[in-house]
Amino acid sequence: MNLIEKYPVELYNTLSRKKELFKPITEGHVGIYLCGPTVYSDPHLGHARGAIGFDVMNRYFQYLGYKVRFVRNVTDVGHLEDEVQGAGEDRITKKAKVEKLEPMEIAQKYINSYRKYIGMLNILEPSIEPAASGHIIEQINVIKNILEHGFAYEINGSIYFDVLKYMESGKRYGELSGKVVEDLMSSGRELEGQDEKKNPVDFALWKKAKPEHIMKWDSPWGEGFPGWHLECTAMSAKYLGVPFDIHCGGMDLQFPHHESEIAQCNGAFGKSPVNYWVHNNMLTINGQKMARSLGNFITLEELFAGKHEKLEQAYSPMTVRFFTLQTHYRTPIDFSNEALHAAEKGLIRLMNSLETLNSLSYQKPKEINADLEKEINELIESLFTSLSDDSNTPKTLAALFDLSKHINSFKDGKIDLGSITKETFEKLHKYFNDFVTTILGIEKEQSGQNDKLDGVMSLVLDIRKQARENKDWPLSDKIRDDLAKVGIQVKDGKDGSTYTIL
Repeated sequence: MNLIEKYPVELYNTLSRKKELFKPITEGHVGIYLCGPTVYSDPHLGHARGAIGFDVMNRYFQYLGYKVRFVRNVTDVGHLEDEVQGAGEDRITKKAKVEKLEPMEIAQKYINSYRKYIGMLNILEPSIEPAASGHIIEQINVIKNILEHGFAYEINGSIYFDVLKYMESGKRYGELSGKVVEDLMSSGRELEGQDEKKNPVDFALWKKAKPEHIMKWDSPWGEGFPGWHLECTAMSAKYLGVPFDIHCGGMDLQFPHHESEIAQCNGAFGKSPVNYWVHNNMLTINGQKMARSLGNFITLEELFAGKHEKLEQAYSPMTVRFFTLQTHYRTPIDFSNEALHAAEKGLIRLMNSLETLNSLSYQKPKEINADLEKEINELIESLFTSLSDDSNTPKTLAALFDLSKHINSFKDGKIDLGSITKETFEKLHKYFNDFVTTILGIEKEQSGQNDKLDGVMSLVLDIRKQARENKDWPLSDKIRDDLAKVGIQVKDGKDGSTYTIL
């Protein structure tokens, strides 16, 4: 039995509001679409949250043996300031005016920034990374289909999706987000361009460009630009088909973005776009969503350098990755220095265990401990079952730390390594390594805080070694005890002293 058959995956489907057994459209293949960045600013910690969670999902599918096509788009046109009402200035154009650059210069600048800092988090590159501005023809063709099916109308060179006409056909606008159209219509605000729509809830598929508008293209309806929601419908259909397997994104995109994607796809192709809608929860500061629009964000560059008023220190990319994986992707995370400090310590403990495991050498079995054998094998099994259960990374980490206790006991000599079979030891070695590095994507820090700490501790332990050799026991004990007070445990062994962060 292969891993795909042995460990069936369940995903929480936002549309059905329950966990469902994942069944791919094409056997052995998974098509995933992730709403990527709007490139007008540097990526922040909030962006990292979803990127890491869905990266683990991607990695796990691949590890099980699926062939994954992972599409992550780039929004470089059509994302207006007011997301819900589809009004205001294009975000990239506005930033271009501030920085006195061309809009495409702004887009390229922040695409490069996103790739750089998201890449530092060890996020796998997408299979395809399409940009909205490179798919204008595809978006125009989707609009033509919607018009032909009677679910859109033209006014003054702009095209709007007719939500009430869509609902009259038996469809529900609001099935994903739970929104009620009647409530949306009564709460609509008077904004520029709203008066030309038939109903306040209708949304733009194509907007007529004013003469001063920079980013505009020719269309059958005159010069203009596509609506924000349209790009994902056009690009997911092109690269993954209709329907495809999994659509990922932040829960803040459920409405209006993803809700409108469903309507557009039904209007253009007569069927829903995707089988599983998967949304990550928010990263917050003091209970408020971290967002550029709210001005309460910390960029990844600031986070890694420790250069922000809310930061007590710099935090490495792997600390940030570990921090997010400690919480289930559907549960909110609240930022604090305390939480990141704790994550840093947990990461060091886990990587120390990995290093210890890789230093162990199995000789030959002695007296096999059947209970220990069973416990280790059950923990290895739980690594798979936890990730197969809607990508439950906290449970996966818990199992890894339980395995770490056994690994450290083997090293310290509390338990003889020969008390488990060679087969079990090889499984432990393989799957502990695979889950930490290949699946969870946690890698050994190459530079930064941990290397500095290693350097300092090497000096401190060398001083203590000299004290012990000189039989200066008071100094040796003081160094050990004072380090313990700040959460660093020194262990003395036959090969010298080592330290562990508690």
